[in-house]
Amino acid sequence: MRDPRDVIKRPVITERSTEQMADKKYTFDVDRRANKSEIKRAVEEIFGVKVSGVNTMNYKGKPKRFGRYFGYTAQRKKAVVTLTPDSKELEFYEGV
Repeated sequence: MRDPRDVIKRPVITERSTEQMADKKYTFDVDRRANKSEIKRAVEEIFGVKVSGVNTMNYKGKPKRFGRYFGYTAQRKKAVVTLTPDSKELEFYEGV
């Protein structure tokens, strides 16, 4: 079993993900090898909440060019975690 902090990399803070926080849906960048049950267990352990569902999305790297050099941006995996209605809210803006 992996450490939960190795599964969850960082929260994704965008306009859309901020709007979804009202519905208790939170978006995270996660390890590409993590499955839904590992993500659920990691969020429950780190934040002390109850998760009702996990949706995941895999993103391929985009092709980029710098002069004559060609490469790709990093591949990533994103997870949208839905909390149960009785769970507490997660705070990402604590120090602001």
